[in-house]
Amino acid sequence: MARHFTREEATALLPEIAPLLEEIVDLRARLERAGHDLVALHWKARTNGHVDHEGSFTSGQSARAELLAEISARVARIQSLGVELKDPALGLIDFPSLREGRVVHLCWRLGEDGINWWHDLDSGFAGRQPL
Repeated sequence: MARHFTREEATALLPEIAPLLEEIVDLRARLERAGHDLVALHWKARTNGHVDHEGSFTSGQSARAELLAEISARVARIQSLGVELKDPALGLIDFPSLREGRVVHLCWRLGEDGINWWHDLDSGFAGRQPL
């Protein structure tokens, strides 16, 4: 059964979750750059007619795999707390909660000063309402 957070319980987790989200945002940016580097290397090899960049390809793929593993570990940690990661690029998370007898999400993203929003399960970020 899913855990339901009070606003206070969710707020108490932010000091633990915020650094994980910051790391995820940074790791995703590094992963994107590594992907662009691999594509550039691929096109360079194709245009000069040589595949002498095999070591670079292997190294680049290994680096991407390591970044993905690091991201996955942080996502797993967040999920193990009962928190839902909604948008890793923005650092957007939801805490399942009860409001007026129904399940809703308390909504927070990196940079916000506290948990001040909630939304229905089916409305998402666009349906956020102030607490």
